[in-house]
Amino acid sequence: MAALGLKTCLCITCALGLVGYQAVADSPGPIRRIRATGTIQALRVSNVQVPQLRGPGGRLTLIRLIPNGARVKPGDVVAEFDRIQQLEDGREARAKVEDLSHQIDQLRAQFRSDAAKRNADLRQAEADLAKAEIELRKGEVLSEIDRLKNQAKLETAKARVASLKTSTKARDTADLAGVRIIELQRDRQQVALERAESNIEKLSVKAPIGGMVAQEMTWRNNSQGTMQEGDQLWPGNPLVRIFDPTDMIVVTQLNEPDGGAITPGTRVKVRLDAYPGVVFDAHYDSASPIASSGFNSPIKFFTARFRLDQRDARLLPDLSAAVEVEVTGAKP
Repeated sequence: MAALGLKTCLCITCALGLVGYQAVADSPGPIRRIRATGTIQALRVSNVQVPQLRGPGGRLTLIRLIPNGARVKPGDVVAEFDRIQQLEDGREARAKVEDLSHQIDQLRAQFRSDAAKRNADLRQAEADLAKAEIELRKGEVLSEIDRLKNQAKLETAKARVASLKTSTKARDTADLAGVRIIELQRDRQQVALERAESNIEKLSVKAPIGGMVAQEMTWRNNSQGTMQEGDQLWPGNPLVRIFDPTDMIVVTQLNEPDGGAITPGTRVKVRLDAYPGVVFDAHYDSASPIASSGFNSPIKFFTARFRLDQRDARLLPDLSAAVEVEVTGAKP
């Protein structure tokens, strides 16, 4: 009986041991939290600059700028610049184009008149040549002196016809060249007119995408500030930034060991330093395939992006944020 009781006790102990081992094997490993800092960015953003004008450059005067934080749609005007100089250039170029066009018409009419007169002189010279040839055929019934006179007239008529043909061809070429010169001048002024009209359209800056407007900072009176109406800006300077607030991401740097724990679909928590206590949900979106390290640093980092699941007015670009990832350890 004692042996039987001992055997039963051992069986119960073994069974309890197997159950404990199974519970340890099925239980998840330790939870490790990965924390990284980054900034809030918009997934769709467009940087608008001061327009680059064709032709002689210079500073442009800002006469209208959309307020900071305004909502715009694609094609809405966000800024306008003074266009007086471009309007004057356009009017001057248009006047020159019209003047040169009238000159071309006048020259063509004059050249047609001169060509008709030259053709009439050539026909008269050819008629004189034919008459001289007929007079020369009368050589048998004319005296020697009259025959020599007719011969001289024939030679003169031939020379005149040849001279008129040569001069007519040369003058026609010269007339065409003169018209072509005026046409090139007109085309040049036409290009200047088109350039002025294109510059006028560029001076009205429109939004390429829809979203919220954020004005860029610039140096004004030895300090940084937003642009104001009346400021003179150089072409190419940053003007405003338009971003879509409905789709925001967090851009952060993860080290190489922690990056192995981030997989597609990983859920994370995002906290904003500007709003303590507020937590947003996000998920892993993408990461850079190449890691880089700092100077004389053995640890490498790569850029990772996490897409926010919520839409909130507090989610603005360039806000500092912290990303927290909970990673469960491996089973023993």
